[in-house]
Amino acid sequence: MKEPWFWRDQSLAAQAAAAAMAPAALLYDLAQRLRAAITTPREAGAPVICVGNATLGGSGKTPFALMLQKLLSEQGVTAHFSSRGYGGALSGPLRVTAEHTAPEVGDEPLLLAATAPAWIAKNRAAGAAAAAIGAGAVIMDDGFQNPTVKKACAILLVSAEDAAGAGRLFPAGPLREPLARAIGRADAVVIVGGVEANIDTGGAPIFHAASAIETSVPPQKCVAFCGIGNPGRFFADLAAKGFDLRAQAAFADHHFFTEADLAALRRSAKKEGAILLTTEKDFVRLPAAAREGVALVRLKMTVDDPQRLTALTLSKIGRAQ
Repeated sequence: MKEPWFWRDQSLAAQAAAAAMAPAALLYDLAQRLRAAITTPREAGAPVICVGNATLGGSGKTPFALMLQKLLSEQGVTAHFSSRGYGGALSGPLRVTAEHTAPEVGDEPLLLAATAPAWIAKNRAAGAAAAAIGAGAVIMDDGFQNPTVKKACAILLVSAEDAAGAGRLFPAGPLREPLARAIGRADAVVIVGGVEANIDTGGAPIFHAASAIETSVPPQKCVAFCGIGNPGRFFADLAAKGFDLRAQAAFADHHFFTEADLAALRRSAKKEGAILLTTEKDFVRLPAAAREGVALVRLKMTVDDPQRLTALTLSKIGRAQ
């Protein structure tokens, strides 16, 4: 889905649209709280580290999970990934391989599986249990609001623009749950992309993370396209890196590109004398036959104090540094 126009708008029209959604938002929140109250979390068989957020859309969970896996690996901890496989048709649990496609398992699991063993399952508890076999820890990409899995360490990512917590609950706004409630369950809070705005972590350690793009092509004229949670950030990052964006196209998050989509983008690039450029996450959703001539950009994440983050995580999963 694309983010509705009124989610972050503070105009009178947006407030009226959100007010109309308020009863549904109340029911959504009640259902979440009821589910959490009546559910007993299940042990996975290895300590689970959940990387999640309190909002719908992108906040860098997958790049953060990849970074965390590397930090743990450097300390001798073998961490496997667990994902719901959003957008994929297969239910799992199953291990993701290079032979799978994004329509089968989703886009993010393909990125995770390129680094370490990764499992997908629509049933979060079953997926975590499958990923735990032979693992020293399981890194669960998303699932912060899912009460079925016992989490040894819960890391909450908060975009700097959302740090004030002034958003509305879904479907009236982008929040999955009130930010204060999510922070109350977090073992660590990570502000992504900026400095927090008077955020109260309730004593939970706070970190700051930043993302940077990497690509093998030099800055030049490009037609950029993506189907991610925050397309504006991608386009801004390209411009900051020196690319001349002659055109840009934002599709719905997790959009599966069609031949017609690519044909239109290629026409635009040819007209502008530019290259086609997209994110790595979008690239894996392109039909294999349509990838030729499309350059990709990788998103890498860093944290301000990796040693402290590693020590905190190891302590939560019962491993001494």
